[in-house]
Amino acid sequence: MNLPTSRKLATADSLNTKDMRRILGSSLIGSIIEYYDFILYATAASLVFDRVFFANLGPGLSLFASFATLAAGYVARPLGGIIFGHFGDRLGRKQMLVLSMLLMGGATVLIGFLPTTDQIGAAAPIVLVLLRIIQGIAVGGEWGGATLMALEHAPAKKRGFAAAFANAGGPAGGLLATLVVSAVSALTGDQFLVWGWRIPFVLSALLILIGMVIRLKVAETPVFQKLDAEAAKVKHPPLMEVLRSHPRVVVVTLVATLGFYACQGLLTVWGVSMAVASGVDRSGVLNWKGVAAVVTVAVCFYSARLSDRIGRRAVLTGAGVAAVLLAYPLIVLLTNGTLWGFAVAVVIGNGLVQGALAGPIGAFISEQFPTGVRYTGASLSYQGASMIGAGFTPMIATGLVLAAGGGVWMVAVFWIVILVAGLVAVRLTREGSSLKLDAV
Repeated sequence: MNLPTSRKLATADSLNTKDMRRILGSSLIGSIIEYYDFILYATAASLVFDRVFFANLGPGLSLFASFATLAAGYVARPLGGIIFGHFGDRLGRKQMLVLSMLLMGGATVLIGFLPTTDQIGAAAPIVLVLLRIIQGIAVGGEWGGATLMALEHAPAKKRGFAAAFANAGGPAGGLLATLVVSAVSALTGDQFLVWGWRIPFVLSALLILIGMVIRLKVAETPVFQKLDAEAAKVKHPPLMEVLRSHPRVVVVTLVATLGFYACQGLLTVWGVSMAVASGVDRSGVLNWKGVAAVVTVAVCFYSARLSDRIGRRAVLTGAGVAAVLLAYPLIVLLTNGTLWGFAVAVVIGNGLVQGALAGPIGAFISEQFPTGVRYTGASLSYQGASMIGAGFTPMIATGLVLAAGGGVWMVAVFWIVILVAGLVAVRLTREGSSLKLDAV
């Protein structure tokens, strides 16, 4: 089951080979498609679902309920990481990537055809939540597989850059979702809330077909194939082994990742809703969110490459300190009721800060776990952070604004606490960029 020697050497020496280009392309494009689906829901939760599925609750509670369904997907992500991680550590990375894409695409298309509350009553939000949970399970398995597919094929000195292709799929998928929603919103006008919002969800079917063609051509990772002969001898399921032998690593890497996901939840979900609710033009908000996503992708690749040179911990520490210093000004700008304020906040906060944190994070987490439980361990940490950092922050921020009588200072304090905890956690980890993956 091992790869031919020529392929091993090719993937060990350079990223610029036919096989590596296909692998990196698969990680990037597959992640773009999966995160298009996942973040499309977040955009719709900010702009549509409170009026379509929860309009009978009133403005404040309807938005809270909409964000609660958003959180349901994030709660399901660790479960997806556990399920897909188990089989990914036992059967291989590639098979899980194909399955996660099919699961995500099916759920997204069904949301596009879901009747509203006015049409079928309480069944509509119930089914919406169930489909969102399926999305969460699917994307929970996607990140670990896409990251490890790139990381475990890459040469040692370029692992950070290779792993960033999976992480860049997040903002790139978000950009694609934002552009599609913005275009459909402009084309359908007043009909956007009636039926136009469904178009981006149904379009997912075409993207899934493209992604499947690409993913089916990618080979299993050499590191896993080397392990494969020994896998049958492992007595404990991967999750049990992670919790028994690596609990500290799970906790520390999860906390270290929280700041990255809090940026996403506050800036691109809660912030979008706050801006539109205060009267800022919806198309303008979506367009600037798209600009920020472009910046995020560029900074993500740059910081990942930098982490290959100076280390993951150094890059994450620098980005974390910058985030702490900028948190309060960014929250104020985000909610000042102007398009320029939103634009500055989302480009700096989402584009620069989140991009710098996103670049090294895939390699940073994955390098902390041994090959036999890497899919499970890395997924558990990353998806746990996504659940807390992005899944609950829009809902928590909405509650904090209500508690502060409309003020946003409590949201800024909340964000700073998360960022400081992440900084401490980063400093408690070992530097993984110099480690051999099969010796971790």
